[in-house]
Amino acid sequence: MVNDPAVAPFVPTSSPAQRVLIVEDLEDTRSSLQELLQMSLKLEVDTADDGAVALTLLRQRPYSLVITDLRMPKLGGMKLIEAIQSERIPVTVIVTTGHGSIKDAVEALRMGAYDFLTKPPDPQHLCLLVQRALRERALQDEVTALRRQLGERHTFQNVLSRSPKMHDVFELISHIADTNSTVIIRGETGSGKEQVARAIHQASSAHRMGPFVAVNCGALNENLLESELFGHEKGSYTGADRKRIGRFELAHQGTLFLDEIGDVPMSMQIKLLRVLQERRFERVGGTEPIDVDVRVIAATHQDMEKLVKDGKFREDLYYRLNVVRIDLPPLRERPEDIPVLVGHFCEKFARPGQKPATVSTEAMAVLTKCAWPGNVRQLENAIERACVTARDGVIRVKDLPGDVGHRPEGHKHPFQVDLTRKLPEQLAELVAAFEKRYITRALRKTRGHVGKCARITGLSRRSITDKISQYKIDKKEFKAEE
Repeated sequence: MVNDPAVAPFVPTSSPAQRVLIVEDLEDTRSSLQELLQMSLKLEVDTADDGAVALTLLRQRPYSLVITDLRMPKLGGMKLIEAIQSERIPVTVIVTTGHGSIKDAVEALRMGAYDFLTKPPDPQHLCLLVQRALRERALQDEVTALRRQLGERHTFQNVLSRSPKMHDVFELISHIADTNSTVIIRGETGSGKEQVARAIHQASSAHRMGPFVAVNCGALNENLLESELFGHEKGSYTGADRKRIGRFELAHQGTLFLDEIGDVPMSMQIKLLRVLQERRFERVGGTEPIDVDVRVIAATHQDMEKLVKDGKFREDLYYRLNVVRIDLPPLRERPEDIPVLVGHFCEKFARPGQKPATVSTEAMAVLTKCAWPGNVRQLENAIERACVTARDGVIRVKDLPGDVGHRPEGHKHPFQVDLTRKLPEQLAELVAAFEKRYITRALRKTRGHVGKCARITGLSRRSITDKISQYKIDKKEFKAEE
């Protein structure tokens, strides 16, 4: 068993994810590496004689670490790394190579390999490197699992939010899911009213098996709206050359979403009131009554009480619609949702076969400070544009639209890197933030001593030095505290 004070003892785990795959075409080398890791570190080790076999195994079962030769018949190490990256297989890769192929090893590191060893590898160095790689892999897997759990916790019927105000909305939706109560959703344009209406429909799926049917009442004149909602019989008016089924019929045993209900003409309001009261109507030009079982959800960005007061909306219809009222907060009142939504939109607008774009800290700070007068819709459009213009898969401030300004004074919500508040696609940034804090604390504890810092973190001196440079950590400030 390897014993080195610079590395904390590795505790083998029974988890199936803590498994190593050795990819080597030479049988003697393959067997000796397998035996070394099994005996020294008590690891479960599988082997493959080329990259093609290894890729098949990686697709079939989880591995934490792959140790692969670079030059092999059929599928070499470089192609294997490329496939692992393109398929996003969550595994760490260490490459082995001959003394004359260091250039290839460096290229493998550029492609995403964790580290490399020259052949024949020193047994003790190999074990230390495997220990460190597995420890860091375990950290990444834990963060990924945590992000997945948090993502699920912040999702309700496909509506993403971690805002307490939105969680109150989610709770209300849960309470009304198994009822037939009419709902009115109030909120600014672009705040996600239709998405919430769909969430209500999905939450009611066990109770209401019909479809979700949406109508934008503000986009149709009175005659078209009546035909759209109730349908018409053939020959009921000029141009009605066939019978048309209306939206109420189509939504039978499901949900009818009436968007912009405040724009419905007064004459149509009377007909809507009758349907809501009697659950019965006739098609335009027809005489046969049609019974429907429909839950109606209305939505508006207007002040309905003012419309009623001004005589532009029937009071009796308003109260019929206003059985359950949901007030949807604008995006500026729930800035904690912005990183969640940004991550979702980055994934949505990722190009086929490519990873979703990530957002730089500076760009995220601008996004969270923006007032977003167009709400979620404006944010979605901004991220779509940024995904198109971003280079190297990173959205920077210059990639954001010009109308993405700063939040008015007194409404500042600066972005902070927070381990509990980022999505899985931002894992690299999340781990980097964790590493910087961890190493900073270790340096503070050791008063800037790199060797001591390496011992307590389990990393090599070279790794500590590289990360100090990467994260621009000033060791002098820790020495000053001595």
